[in-house]
Amino acid sequence: MESMTGQLLVATPTLKDPNFDRTVVLLVAHETGGALGVVLNRATEVPVSDVLGGWGELAGDPAVLFEGGPVQPESAICLARTRPEVKKRVSGFHQVAGALGTVDLSADPDRLRDSIAGIRVFAGYSGWSPGQLEEEVASGSWFVFDALPGDPFVHRPDDLWAMVLRRQGDILAAVAHFPPDVSLN
Repeated sequence: MESMTGQLLVATPTLKDPNFDRTVVLLVAHETGGALGVVLNRATEVPVSDVLGGWGELAGDPAVLFEGGPVQPESAICLARTRPEVKKRVSGFHQVAGALGTVDLSADPDRLRDSIAGIRVFAGYSGWSPGQLEEEVASGSWFVFDALPGDPFVHRPDDLWAMVLRRQGDILAAVAHFPPDVSLN
């Protein structure tokens, strides 16, 4: 099995599970024991600073919590991007791909301020048991694409699903215009 860690799962129009309808998921782990990711395009209205104090100052626009998925919504996963000039290992930062990684929210945010370009905090996550994700991809529920470093931090997360599809070109770009309810077409 080739790991898909760091890649995007983009829900196909045929995926009708309301937890994942038109979502873009970043896989932060994909191993033989299963997969874990966070939904990048489901912002809430709850400011990060209301829940995590000083971490709110590092959160990008919009500086709100995101719904990371249906599993353990009371837990939090924090994605961060290191600054381009940071070349050394950053304590409390666990690399996922390139400059993107997760951050330990029990750490002092001031210790990471000079190393981190921004964060996004997710309540809950998306999880798959061994082989489940591979079956869903094979059945056509998900497109799998390379992530760009800025994908988790876009200013308009509601536009991310269509944006990722459009940049693929050809027929996949046309899928970005697929209506949410084909019966209304």
